[in-house]
Amino acid sequence: MLLPAKAEVARQLRRYRAWERMMLASPADRTVRATFEDSGYTLCVLMGKRCAREAADAAERFLRIGLVPYLQEQDTQLCGTAAAPVHRGPPVVLTRSPAGR
Repeated sequence: MLLPAKAEVARQLRRYRAWERMMLASPADRTVRATFEDSGYTLCVLMGKRCAREAADAAERFLRIGLVPYLQEQDTQLCGTAAAPVHRGPPVVLTRSPAGR
């Protein structure tokens, strides 16, 4: 996984937080909301997350603990989630047909 420089993460996180405050101050302003959503998307791309809240949390963690511990933490999370596949769909019932007696 490629990660940006800490300075870039810090800059984008500051930008996201600033637009978040502006959006909360004027929620009806569509321009402010659009710029806030753009800053959240940029943070998502930088941090490899699907939602802006997760990306902001990941950016804060990345800046706080450093590159190597952050990557180790991400690796541990990925290994933990891929262990058990999830069955989706109707329950599977194994029955024998009467012809197979």
